[in-house]
Amino acid sequence: MTDRLEALEARLQLLEDQQAISQLVASYGPLVDAGEAERVAALWTEDGVYDVEEYYMGNRPEIEAMVRSDAHQGLIGAGCSHFLGPAHVTVDGDTAVAVCESVLLVRHKDRVFPARIGVNHWELTRTSDGWRTTRRTTRGLDGSAETRTLLASTGRS
Repeated sequence: MTDRLEALEARLQLLEDQQAISQLVASYGPLVDAGEAERVAALWTEDGVYDVEEYYMGNRPEIEAMVRSDAHQGLIGAGCSHFLGPAHVTVDGDTAVAVCESVLLVRHKDRVFPARIGVNHWELTRTSDGWRTTRRTTRGLDGSAETRTLLASTGRS
């Protein structure tokens, strides 16, 4: 009976971890499009890295600064959507990897255009405050070997 209960607890913990990480990933788009700089940065650990092609942010203050930047404020002021698809989450103890694709949609003169399609590779750790991102790598889907490698990391920890 104890082994069965422990197995059920382990399965429940895994499902709770996957749900928490999926919620974290899903919250990025709405928060960044709302300009919630502190809440966006809080998705990362204090020294968490966000590496997105033309930007490299190495900690929370740099992530907050990106959200407050004129470039980002211009996007959200005109209307945009950082849409992240469902993430495939792989949990390994107190660390996890989530992989998903994304689309950046921008409004220009009453029309909406896709500005970027990307792959997102999230590395996460369990903290006393819940799951946080230690590193997020985002690359535009351009057919390169790097982007295919990020996509192929789905299901690997």
